[in-house]
Amino acid sequence: MSSITISHLGAGYGKVRVIQDLSMEVRSGETVALLGTNGNGKSTLIKCVMGLLTPAEGSIKAEIDGVTHELAGMKTEDIVSLGIALVPEGRRLFPRLTVEENLTIGAFRRVARKVLPRNIDFCFEAFPRLKERRTQLAGSMSGGEQQMLALGRAVMSEPRILLIDEPSVGLAPLLVKRTIEKIAELKHEKQLTVLMAEQNFHQALRIADRGYVIVHGEIAFAGNSAAELNENDLIKKLYMGL
Repeated sequence: MSSITISHLGAGYGKVRVIQDLSMEVRSGETVALLGTNGNGKSTLIKCVMGLLTPAEGSIKAEIDGVTHELAGMKTEDIVSLGIALVPEGRRLFPRLTVEENLTIGAFRRVARKVLPRNIDFCFEAFPRLKERRTQLAGSMSGGEQQMLALGRAVMSEPRILLIDEPSVGLAPLLVKRTIEKIAELKHEKQLTVLMAEQNFHQALRIADRGYVIVHGEIAFAGNSAAELNENDLIKKLYMGL
């Protein structure tokens, strides 16, 4: 069992407030989409959950195996050690290291090191292209290949909760479709709880159980299903121009 509950969160940079009084939850085993156009606070929220940004107020609780942890104010390495992994926007790979070296670095958690060979095999089975290019430098790969490597690196940490920030950025439409499908496969195979921040509304809802729309740092709409999100007037205005 693994879940995240965010309550009355406020955060920003210096005097600029980006998120205000934001509350949402990701229940165990769900894939939840955090939808919104650029500049509305999606990445800021992800950074708060991962300890990359300290909230000004509010609570971020993660429940893992029946134990509740307050993430607000916790160091990033301690959050990762709980079993929470991030696939960051822009991938953030080590470009001068090989595919296999990037994957191995992902397994720095003690529990992950114990099963490193098994997870390497899993990643190479899930991403055959990575196996073909295991000795290739990550920086010389295409954008789609790098996104697959970033997903694989996160899985190498043996996570329970996976955060994915803007997986479609910089990818051609066909690669976006494949990436979203691969996220769904990884979630099923590894029994993950997934929070995905994404501006590509149509692709995100292909795999999301439900979702939230964030506008100017606040939750403007919470949809209990993909169908409910599709039918919402705010969604039609933001994404369909209706």
